[in-house]
Amino acid sequence: MSFVTHQIKKRVTLFVARSARTLVFISAVAATAVLSSCYSTDTGTSLTTETIGPWVTWPAAGQPGQDPYTRVHFARLGALPLNSESSQVFTARLDSDGSRLHSSCDYTIEGRSLYTHWWSLTAFDDRGRLIANPADRYAFNSDTVAYTSDGSFTISMARDARPGNWLPTSGAGRLVVTFQLIDLGIRALTREDGALEKALPVIKRSACR
Repeated sequence: MSFVTHQIKKRVTLFVARSARTLVFISAVAATAVLSSCYSTDTGTSLTTETIGPWVTWPAAGQPGQDPYTRVHFARLGALPLNSESSQVFTARLDSDGSRLHSSCDYTIEGRSLYTHWWSLTAFDDRGRLIANPADRYAFNSDTVAYTSDGSFTISMARDARPGNWLPTSGAGRLVVTFQLIDLGIRALTREDGALEKALPVIKRSACR
């Protein structure tokens, strides 16, 4: 009897151990799938996004046949994107050297006038919120930015006030910058002729505290 009991206990122990390993494996697979899905809808992949320098855009945004990841991405943001054929939104979480944007650093954002498109540039914190500041200044656009004589512009993004075009970052921590282009129907900007790369501003880090 004791031999039979021992065999039963052994088999039960083996079954429990195998079940536990199976459960751990299934949990790991499920967790990986969830994390992968969250990453795909939040940051995007090479299949759903296009990267130009520090800027990332979702080409299928606003399109009738947009993929599920693009649809979920903008639903989570609570945003209703315009059709990407007439408007493109680019997001930067890194500077042009590949370092994470952070309010402890000062940046210069350099671009040029675009007679073919209206544009706006806005700074947010990492949760997509506008950064509160005493100046109530959150963005510049092609109508409000101060240009130099050659049609270029420089925007300073920093905690402390700067002369000229200044975007305050306060103590927001990690930063996100968006650059929106709206086609005025004059000339499309494409990567094929290099026009799109030239249109996107460069983000340079100047100093960190």
